[in-house]
This record gives sequence, C-alpha cells and structure tokens, in this order.
Amino acid sequence: MAAPKTRQRILDTSLAMFNLQGEPNVTTNHIADELEISPGNLYYHFRNKDDIIEQLFQRYEERMDSALVAPEGRLPNLEDIWLQLHLVFECIWEYRFLYRDLVDILSRNRHLRMRFARILKRAAGNATTVMRGLVQAGVMRASGTEIEGTATNILVIATFWLNYASVRGDKDEQEAIRNGIVQVMMLISPFLRDEERVHLNTLTLAYKV
Repeated sequence: MAAPKTRQRILDTSLAMFNLQGEPNVTTNHIADELEISPGNLYYHFRNKDDIIEQLFQRYEERMDSALVAPEGRLPNLEDIWLQLHLVFECIWEYRFLYRDLVDILSRNRHLRMRFARILKRAAGNATTVMRGLVQAGVMRASGTEIEGTATNILVIATFWLNYASVRGDKDEQEAIRNGIVQVMMLISPFLRDEERVHLNTLTLAYKV
C-alpha cells in the first residue's frame, strides 16, 4: 500500500507546487524536498517531471471529460450552461498551471498537444450542441454560423482567461475565474430572447455578489 500512497502524494504535491509557483519554477528535487523523500524515491515512481505532468494531465482530462456532458433526454436551459461553466472553470482552476504555461508545456510534448486538441474539439462540439438546443427550445435566436463562431469564442476565453487576467494585473485568481464564467455568458446574451436575457442578468448579478 505504501507505493500507491507515495505516488499519490507526489502527484498531489506536484500539482499544488505547480499551481503556486508555476511549473517551470519547480524541479523534481523541489518536489522531493517538499515531501521529505529522496530524489531516488521519487524517480522510482516517475521517470522525470514530464512524466508527472502527463499523469496530472490524465487526471485533468478525466475531470474535464466529465464536465463536458450535455443534458440528455431534454432540451437545455440557461441553468444548464451556467452549471457546466462552473464545472469547466473549476477544472481549469484546479489544474491552472496547465493553462498558465499551456504553450510551453504542449510545445514539449506532442502527445499532450494531441490530447488537448481532442479536449478542445469535444468542448467546441458540446458548446455547439447546447446552443443548438437553446435555439430549438426557443431560448435564443442564432444562425448556424453564429453558433459556430460563438462556440469558438467561448473556447478562446476559457483557455486563455487566466493568462489575460494575470497580464491585466488581477490578484485574485478565483475572482478572475468567476469573471471568466460571466464573460462567457455575455457572449451568449445578445442571442437570447428578451425574457431570457433578463433572467441571465439576474443570474449574473446574484453570482457576482
């Protein structure tokens, strides 16, 4: 039982350190020191830091896949989008080091780049499906081209929002995440029918309190 427990501790500690200090600033020696284990013990479980990142990416991938599930058996509503954005942005927050250092991490690992591209493709398909459902439910009016364009914009904001907030000088990243969710909803707002737009504004005001 000791080996799996140590492996889990390495992953959990690495995630915390990557999130706090930035992945490029953390070495395997730093991780071993934090855990008070020898570097050799760490290398028994993981070949190198990239191996740790791959395992963390797998955990991230599984959580993101579970968040990207459209309602089944019924048409979606605004609350469905709101909840799904919460789940997606919570995943982004938990694995925020990936998004802060995304280009650098993916440039070093072709396999991860392909897996992240798959996530983006699935997220785009999910956003498109949900918005088409909203049109079918009479909640919003939008053409196929507008839906596809909005889906792309949603992905751009979700993927790079933390970097944008950091460059802007925002200190509270959790608040930045909340603002990111609201910003995504604002992309949908112009296409909503009047009654639904009022409902969205009510949700937004309550959320930002």
